[in-house]
Amino acid sequence: MTNLSGTSPPPRSALTLRLVLAGFGLIVCAGAALLFAYYGLPAALIVIVALAALVAAVDLVIVIRRKAHGEPG
Repeated sequence: MTNLSGTSPPPRSALTLRLVLAGFGLIVCAGAALLFAYYGLPAALIVIVALAALVAAVDLVIVIRRKAHGEPG
């Protein structure tokens, strides 16, 4: 879609969607890591899922900081 000057509007960031997905990933991965540990599944599987939860937590912090600084999305 173009405006009257013939240029397209600047792209918008989907920070809110990223916030929701990171929160969902954190909950699911952390819960899975706890369940895997409770049921005694292999440690490698627990570590992989726990690392995914850590990545989701870091992404959550980054998105919250970006939104707090007024970035749209």
